Amino acid sequence: MSNTNNKNELLVPAAASKLDVFKYEIADELGYALRIKQPKTTPQNWNRVMDTMKYEIAQELGFTPHIKNGYWGELSSRSCGAVGGRIGGKIGGNMVRQMIRFAQENMAKQ
Repeated sequence: MSNTNNKNELLVPAAASKLDVFKYEIADELGYALRIKQPKTTPQNWNRVMDTMKYEIAQELGFTPHIKNGYWGELSSRSCGAVGGRIGGKIGGNMVRQMIRFAQENMAKQ
């Protein structure tokens, strides 16, 4: 097996669809879908959910005066990264916590 140094490459590519489902579940636990008045996060509304979260976080950070008609080019890369990091960090961090909890529960059963 070759090492490509791509952090986003899945070790088990067949797991991608299951990870997406898990990602949607975590987004629901965080209440992301409710922000667009949807009961659940789905592949069909994922982009809308993420866009809503992106703008909410940008507003919290005080970046919205620099966003003109959906154009984020006036913001620095660092500012855009802060927005994306908050979204991804919450989802990814909660995914990891749940995976650890699942592993600990299954180890305790053995």
